[in-house]
Amino acid sequence: MKLYELLENNAETELQDIEISSVTDNTRKVQEGSLFVCVKGGSFDGHSAAKEMLEKGAAAVIAERDLGLGERQIIVENSRDFYGKLCAKWFDHPEKKMKLIGVTGTNGKTTITNIVKHILTANGHKTGLIGTIRNEIGDEVVETANTTPMAYELMELFDRMVKAGCEYVVMEVSSFGLVQKRIGCCHFDIALFTNLTQDHLDYHKDMEDYYQAKKLLFGKCDIALLNTDDAYGKRLYREISCDKYSFGTDANDDYYSGRIKLKASGSSFWLCANDKSHLIKTKMPGVFNVSNVTAAVAICLNLGININDIINAVESCCGVRGRCEVIPTNRDFTVICDYAHTPDAIENVLKSVKEYTEGRLICLFGCGGNRDASKRPKMAASASMYADKLIITSDNPRNENPDDIIKDILAGVDLKTSCDVITDRKEAIFSAIKHAQKGDVIVLAGKGHEDYQVLADDVHTHFDEREIVAEALKQI
Repeated sequence: MKLYELLENNAETELQDIEISSVTDNTRKVQEGSLFVCVKGGSFDGHSAAKEMLEKGAAAVIAERDLGLGERQIIVENSRDFYGKLCAKWFDHPEKKMKLIGVTGTNGKTTITNIVKHILTANGHKTGLIGTIRNEIGDEVVETANTTPMAYELMELFDRMVKAGCEYVVMEVSSFGLVQKRIGCCHFDIALFTNLTQDHLDYHKDMEDYYQAKKLLFGKCDIALLNTDDAYGKRLYREISCDKYSFGTDANDDYYSGRIKLKASGSSFWLCANDKSHLIKTKMPGVFNVSNVTAAVAICLNLGININDIINAVESCCGVRGRCEVIPTNRDFTVICDYAHTPDAIENVLKSVKEYTEGRLICLFGCGGNRDASKRPKMAASASMYADKLIITSDNPRNENPDDIIKDILAGVDLKTSCDVITDRKEAIFSAIKHAQKGDVIVLAGKGHEDYQVLADDVHTHFDEREIVAEALKQI
């Protein structure tokens, strides 16, 4: 592609007619004819390698300041932002060829995006999915390393979706993806906000910074759907200017869920929208899943899908791996696997499960190493509110001592709550299964869809809680 085509009049250069062989911000991927974009990251600044990249064969470099490289440098205001635009153009703007639905917030993103994809697919619309667990192009599964892919990988994935015939893309949009401008020049037909609770404060300096990161999505959409049961959702509703609609459990919400009935096998509720009420039945248990389903229904209604077709699709949706997932035991107790790894998420799942627990509610959880340590005692406090028994163990310790992490967690445990400490997570699960009684519900929190543990030096070791539960059941 010619340089002048790639730039789309967004930058000035005297090298208009040269041929560009590739676009990258990765020094290892520079080849003859590449356009190298100097991006400043947390530990490396691409500007320091600009001259070396030209010597390696790059045709030109994009930079934010004069590097003394003459006509072979192209200066822009924000190279990270500019890189997103270049990636979109490199793939002929695939983001403009499909309807984009973005979901952001702390909790619920994965479940909502998967429900939306299920509804659209059930109604004959080929749909792409981008998220925490995996990416999907229709029925094709594409593994993922990030909730929101990097700019080049995102556009490459969009391009594959377009070529596969996808009409829609529903994607989780993380705060990292927004701040780091991974979504480039994407404009969303619909953007939805779930909630905001403490998470990622090892990256964001405080909750306000975290909120402002999430808010960025709502300057890039036509329609906003906001959970106004959440305080940050209410605030966001006041502060944005695009077309906006509320959803929640208040009768004044545009999409209102009421008369909620919860069971271990699922839930039912009445959804009120456009002055009409509709009975919704779902196989996904928990009051938080009522909110997730309401959000998904609101999205699909705004896409023009018929309400009866939406309801039928919701009834056939079995949920998402690792999100309040019931692990089969064929015993008189229940084991649930959930990704809850924030104080709010663990409170939500336990509060919901408590409502239909006949025996004891047992919660097994740990906290990740090298992550926001301040949430550890808060998670314990949240768990203590609803669990009859806690089993404190490891999660992904990374380069921290697991016992030090557990010590932080224990500071928040209510002294009235029965609590065991078993550092080895497999041993902890075995103990929970061995001592389970009739009517008990065991919630394994934190790992969810993950089938690995992250140890020191980023070593990933296989660890699937479904397999461990099955192994434990054989021994009792």
